[in-house]
Amino acid sequence: MSLDRFDLKILSILARDGRITKSRLAEAINLSVSPCWARVRRLEDAGIITGYGAFISTAATLECTPVWVQIELEQHDLAHAGRFEAMVQDVAEVSECVAVGGGVDYLLKIEAPSIDHYQRLIDDWLISDIGIKRYRSYIVTKTIKQGPKGPARIDPA
Repeated sequence: MSLDRFDLKILSILARDGRITKSRLAEAINLSVSPCWARVRRLEDAGIITGYGAFISTAATLECTPVWVQIELEQHDLAHAGRFEAMVQDVAEVSECVAVGGGVDYLLKIEAPSIDHYQRLIDDWLISDIGIKRYRSYIVTKTIKQGPKGPARIDPA
């Protein structure tokens, strides 16, 4: 799908403010409301805009300790990766999980009520049959930037 300057401006604005009204969005990109909203729907239908949501501060709502974890699997095949990825989907403490290249297989963000809780979770994983070879933990001491996410630079101007 080809994106023009109006599409790029829409994406840039919605990445910063997903709650903007139709009329304010149209005004910001210098189009009337109907064509502007048709573009938004087209971007949604094409899967470029995948959703809207609120960024929730877990620190403000829960007592939690964020820990980033590097995971290396024993075997590097689809069966082992699939088993690990399926397990991660069912663990509430895992707030993010990405497959990465170079040295490790996965990077996870775990938000646990305590370091002890985190360690018990990891211990359970190690004795289970999901094939973790090695892990490294990084306890978050300070959050520098968190949300809103979206394209860093898509402003066509």
